[in-house]
Amino acid sequence: MAADYQRCAELIRQADGLLVTAGAGIGVDSGLPDFRGPQGFWGAYPALGRARIAFEQIANPAAFRSRPRLAWGFYGHRLQLYRRTLPHEGFQILRRIGDGLPHGCFVFTSNVDGQFQAAGFVAERISECHGSIHHLQCSDGCEDEQCGIWPADDFAPELDEEQCLLTSDLPLCPRCQQIARPNILMFGDWGWRSERSDAQANRLQTWLHQVKHLLVIEVGAGTAIPTARRMGERLPGRLIRINPTEPQLPAGKGVSITAGGLVALRAIAAALA
Repeated sequence: MAADYQRCAELIRQADGLLVTAGAGIGVDSGLPDFRGPQGFWGAYPALGRARIAFEQIANPAAFRSRPRLAWGFYGHRLQLYRRTLPHEGFQILRRIGDGLPHGCFVFTSNVDGQFQAAGFVAERISECHGSIHHLQCSDGCEDEQCGIWPADDFAPELDEEQCLLTSDLPLCPRCQQIARPNILMFGDWGWRSERSDAQANRLQTWLHQVKHLLVIEVGAGTAIPTARRMGERLPGRLIRINPTEPQLPAGKGVSITAGGLVALRAIAAALA
């Protein structure tokens, strides 16, 4: 493992730009729940487990039509959790690595939790391909450009956590007064408004065109929803993949580290020092 970490340090020194790609696994060291498999999800949300409601059923726009207080019980709890969670030290290690490169750092993440913003990464250099729980949109397909996507800052959900139900007022679209939903790409979702994420993706592509020697550091991106994982594999440049259970890497692409994010990033920082 020591040789692997030294190789990571060499790849960092050769790069002129860092792309961080991240899946749900990066948040585990901050104390965020792992939804891998039904038991992991139901362990975090026992009320949904008792009702045998799968992640794909509640993380679905149909839930906001049929059971809005349950849907917002789930997403309201997540919103509260992400607001109070402090990103672990590994985020700062990634920031320092990026700050040391000529073109700096950009983030591409399938996470909706806003942890990179909370860790101090520049918002204009974050691409959230599945949206953000910290922004809302109308659940009824409202097309008004003035309120298509808006921050969730004023929404403070109150919950019955035992029943996973929202007990305070439902958030509403400011134009048509229909129920608002998170601006997140869900399962079976044809109504997601992607304008915000599209603008982020365009900024990422502009940045990538400037970088000549790209390094991708991928943390906690699994194969179940492989969006972030595929991004690092298809781009030119070298890839450091950090994953405790799925570290496999295409031959010659870079270095794979079989470890959790925080442990591996600390070891990379030590190798750089």
